[in-house]
Amino acid sequence: MIKACIFDLDGTLADTLDSMAYVTNIIMEKFGLKTLPVDNFRYYSGEGANMLIRRALKDAGDPELAHYDEGQKLYREMFEADPMYKVVPYKGMPETLKKLKEHGMKLAVCSNKPHPAAVKVIAQLFDGEFDMVVGQSEAIRRKPAPDGPLMVAEKFGVKPEECMYVGDTSTDMKTGKAAGMYTVGALWGFRDRKELNENGADLVAEKPTDLVKICEEHGND
Repeated sequence: MIKACIFDLDGTLADTLDSMAYVTNIIMEKFGLKTLPVDNFRYYSGEGANMLIRRALKDAGDPELAHYDEGQKLYREMFEADPMYKVVPYKGMPETLKKLKEHGMKLAVCSNKPHPAAVKVIAQLFDGEFDMVVGQSEAIRRKPAPDGPLMVAEKFGVKPEECMYVGDTSTDMKTGKAAGMYTVGALWGFRDRKELNENGADLVAEKPTDLVKICEEHGND
C-alpha cells in the first residue's frame, strides 16, 4: 500500500544536464581546463555536487584535483545564485504530480543537489506540489545512505514500505532499497534500464505517467 512518493530531482523530476554542464564548464574555463560535453554529465551526476566536480576536474585535465576545493565552492555558489538555467520538467511530470496528489499521495523530493538549489528548483518548477524537499547538506548523509527518505517517511507518519522511491541512477536504486521502500527506476532520466535493474529496481517506469498506474495498482486507501 503506497501512501507517499519520494522523488530524486536531477534526471527524475527535471532535465538538468544542460544546467550542470553550463555551470561546470564556466568553472573549468576559469581554471584554464578544457570544457566537457553535456552528455558526460549523465555519469558525473548522481552522487552529489562534490563527486560531480571531482569527476569533471579529472576529465578536464586536473587528475590531481588541485582545483577541487575552489571548484566545489564555486559550483555551490553559482547554483545557489541561479539554479534554473535551462532546467525544465520532464514531459508529463507536472500532470503526474497533480494526479498523485488527487490520489491522496504525500509527495517529497530527496536529492543530492545542494539543499538551497534543490528548494529553489522545486519552488519554481512545481510550486505547491511537494510537501517536503530534502537536498544535500551537512546535516544528513548523502544518498545512497537512506537517511533522507527515512526522515521523510517519519515526517509523513508512514512506514518505509508504504513509500515509493523514484530515481534514475544506481545511487537512487540503492537508496530506495536501503530505506526499505518500493523502488522505481525512471527510464526517462540519465541512465539505462540495465543499470536500474542491476541495482535493485522493483520496477522500471518508461514515462512519468506510469507512476500513477503503479500507485493505483498498489492502492493507498
